[in-house]
Amino acid sequence: MDRIVLMETFVRVVDSGSFSEAARKGAVSRAVVSKYLVVLEEYLGVRLLNRTTRRLHLTAEGEIYYQRCKKILEEITETEQSVTHLHAAPRGLLRVSAPMSFGIQHLSPAIADFLLEFPGIEMDLVLNDRYVDLVEEGFDVAVRIGILEDSTLMARRLATAKLVLCASPAYVARCGMPKEPEELTQHACLSYSYTAVPALWRFFRGGEERVVRTKGPLQVNNGDAMRIAVRAGVGVAVFPDFLVVEDLRANTLIPLLPEFDMPPLGIYAVYPPTRHMSAKVRKFVDCLVDRFGGATLSNRKRAESA
Repeated sequence: MDRIVLMETFVRVVDSGSFSEAARKGAVSRAVVSKYLVVLEEYLGVRLLNRTTRRLHLTAEGEIYYQRCKKILEEITETEQSVTHLHAAPRGLLRVSAPMSFGIQHLSPAIADFLLEFPGIEMDLVLNDRYVDLVEEGFDVAVRIGILEDSTLMARRLATAKLVLCASPAYVARCGMPKEPEELTQHACLSYSYTAVPALWRFFRGGEERVVRTKGPLQVNNGDAMRIAVRAGVGVAVFPDFLVVEDLRANTLIPLLPEFDMPPLGIYAVYPPTRHMSAKVRKFVDCLVDRFGGATLSNRKRAESA
């Protein structure tokens, strides 16, 4: 029996919540729907649904199979559309992962505009600073900041973020202003957990690199949480400029060692490689590239507010 038909029937049953409704939508009898589900479960060798007199419940295996079937069926539809010139209006569910602070400040407004332009898209946006496995966790696109370590993914550069070493005026008044990077070993240095080596900070001036191993009372996996601690005077920390541009303008944070540069961070849209890139992924990534234009985010923010 055609496995695509079995998949479509299974998804229709889950989406509609009943065999009768799935039969009506598929223009077949309830007995045919029931038979297809039995054939599918026998073929897979697992139970996909637990049936009661009132409700259907997905098993753990059924939930995994349902999510994969939805994606496969969407890709089939998009592939058919791409060869019949119907891909101008992308449709379907788009799962996106992004870092928390960047997602709130910059990505959320971009997504709002994207969804208004393409009403056929439904988006599941997950904001989390941890590294996600796109394939294993079922994401279509992820925004990543920093060095790209997974060479199996496709990537497009969106923007650049400068790094800024900051402290609060109260901390500087209490502990002093460092003049050289090596003096940071005597300061309370807060670090970001997801950096490759959180306590190792690199500075450049005139072609010379200075590397400092720091220590401090706090290591945290979220930039906003670290910014709150630094504003309170707990210590000094390195931030992407887009996160602290307003604090620097308001003098709630002040830059340290401004004559030194730190390695900038690339901001990328990454997605799994595929022979036929789906219309929804292509349109979304294109929209992000057009919106950010490879600019330094703090400069772009100043231009928008001017």
